[in-house]
Amino acid sequence: MTDITKVLEADNYLGETPMWNPADRALWWVNCEQPAELLRWVPETGERHSWPMPRRLGGFVHKADGGVLVALADGLYDLDTDSGDLTLRVASPLPPHVMLHECHCDRQGRFWIGAMDHDYPADRGAKGARFFRLDGDVLTPVIDDIAVANGLAFSPDGRTMYAASTSWRRVMAYDLNPATGDISNGRDFIALDADGKVEGGHVDGATVDADGGYWLAIVGVGELRRYRPDGTLDRIVRMPCSNPTKPAFGGPGMETLYVTSTRLAINPDAPGNAQNGAIFALTPGERGIGETPLAE
Repeated sequence: MTDITKVLEADNYLGETPMWNPADRALWWVNCEQPAELLRWVPETGERHSWPMPRRLGGFVHKADGGVLVALADGLYDLDTDSGDLTLRVASPLPPHVMLHECHCDRQGRFWIGAMDHDYPADRGAKGARFFRLDGDVLTPVIDDIAVANGLAFSPDGRTMYAASTSWRRVMAYDLNPATGDISNGRDFIALDADGKVEGGHVDGATVDADGGYWLAIVGVGELRRYRPDGTLDRIVRMPCSNPTKPAFGGPGMETLYVTSTRLAINPDAPGNAQNGAIFALTPGERGIGETPLAE
């Protein structure tokens, strides 16, 4: 049995996008809303810092020059972490009810981002969001018909991209050309129902370990699942909270798996509901891979 520790009572309404930054030995993550803020915590010292955001915050990446690019609902902004000033880099091409959301850099430092259609889940047919690749100052659409973008991750060799829409109840894999950023050969990688029906559970954020294992948070039922590179289920880790949102490796040697969570009322009667909003950590035995910063 894997020991899981609550390492920070973050009290996040919607904690997402954990990312370890070796430069300052800190875990960075976002609270998407209520309030929208970028957050930083240094485990060695307990030091914490936050940057309030004027609108919903979907995610962020570190830049090669040491700065941060944040994804607000309406566009991508360069953040000056000293002053807190935001400078618009790219406006979202989507209508206001479709907001930029989960983002990540691939192994070459290319930026990818998905969006979420706020008409979902009230309208289960809503799928006005997309996944995009940032090409210069243009967000190029690469995957259409998305309700809520999730599951974004990249294989250790950078040749496979994983992506999902929460409404699909599955994760897709795509061949990724490292030189051009083109994706092709979209196919089912995993399906929740194929592993036994997951009542009340939904695909959320993911990461990949150094062995190619794909770690997926199942929000609503308190699970982390590790899948082998061929898509077979390797193990299920039961979390103390019911709503884990996204895992990320960090710490010395990249041996610690940090997990954010949300207080959203997804499945209020599920065990662990009172623990939602915190950050948890475990040592699963696998190591993570250092994230590639955004290439400028």
